[in-house]
Amino acid sequence: MDSTYTIIIADDHPLFRNALFQSIHMAISGANLLEADSLEALLALLGKESDPDLLLLDLKMPGANGMSGLIHLRAEYPDLPIVVVSASEEPSVVTQVKSHGAFGFIPKSSDMRELISALNQVLNGEPFFPEGSITNNAACNDLAEKIASLTPQQYKVLGMLSDGLLNKQIAYELNVSEATIKAHMTAIFRKLGVKNRTQAVILLQQLETDA
Repeated sequence: MDSTYTIIIADDHPLFRNALFQSIHMAISGANLLEADSLEALLALLGKESDPDLLLLDLKMPGANGMSGLIHLRAEYPDLPIVVVSASEEPSVVTQVKSHGAFGFIPKSSDMRELISALNQVLNGEPFFPEGSITNNAACNDLAEKIASLTPQQYKVLGMLSDGLLNKQIAYELNVSEATIKAHMTAIFRKLGVKNRTQAVILLQQLETDA
């Protein structure tokens, strides 16, 4: 297989990142492997890296907020194949992942042979989802579209809001004025169709999973 693949592993567990490294090297000789342990680190990496071939994404990374991290990445990088690698293997989670634009889903319980087979399949341009894992439940596409409409800065503010930070704390973290944060809040509430921060956080929590 082509040795020029650039693959990003985004997971906050070093042991699992290492297992993925080994699997990828067995599947693809000489692949260029990059790693990130948070959504912030991942976005910084994507800002510098031109045209990676594949992103392996853990839904529960710091800053990812469950499904909303996937939705945001899908909106910002529409051409990047994203395969979710998760410990949550419930059909409802796999179905949501697929409906939100992921190219595949690899359970963390997969053994090395299954991992290699799944990686080969997605790199050959074929989506990979575990057999029998997709349900017919309608995913909350309307909510996904609202999250996807946020700018990167607005998404960052929403994540900090979800973590319970006050406006002045968010302003300090992002090195902007409190007035700028209030303007972001107004735009976020309008896009999400909510009236206050409590409703915004509840909406975001609907996209979280136990992944």
